[in-house]
Amino acid sequence: MTTTATTSTRERLLDAAAELFYREGVGIGVEALCRQAGVSKRSMYQLFDSKDAVLAASLQRRAPQYQTLLIPPKDDPRPPRARILHVFERLEEASTTPEFRGCPFLAVEVELKNPGHPASRVARKVKQALTDFFRTEAERGGAADPGLLARQLTLVFDGASARAGVGAETLDGLAVTTAGALLDVAGLTS
Repeated sequence: MTTTATTSTRERLLDAAAELFYREGVGIGVEALCRQAGVSKRSMYQLFDSKDAVLAASLQRRAPQYQTLLIPPKDDPRPPRARILHVFERLEEASTTPEFRGCPFLAVEVELKNPGHPASRVARKVKQALTDFFRTEAERGGAADPGLLARQLTLVFDGASARAGVGAETLDGLAVTTAGALLDVAGLTS
């Protein structure tokens, strides 16, 4: 097998994994995954030790795109409050699309319920990066307790994402307004 063919097979597996796991959950079987990717199980096992490894790799691959979608670039000149609210605005925008199923990283952690699972470790790292972003901005904005505010904002993000992801709630300004109220109480008013 050539390097190009191996890369192509690997990419097809990761693309299929990202789509299937997000849409149907982590319980999807290896056969369905391979069928979606158009590869044999043998090919999958030549590239990955297990389905768990495919799941972890697909999350790792998706993380930068997800973070770019939500978190403004470092050189974004807006004040901390606006930078934080940007995350919730992007969440609300994403939640209006028909394919939205919530935060893929939170979903994996909830479904697996195993913090030692390779995919859980990737998901936790991505979720921690979001909390770290909130904390950094809260510190820049002069919040009295940046760590607490960051945790509260993450809780709002995860709750809003989960409720919208299962179709229980339309966000329509709800996540932005709720995050804004937390920012007001914390003193990040401008």
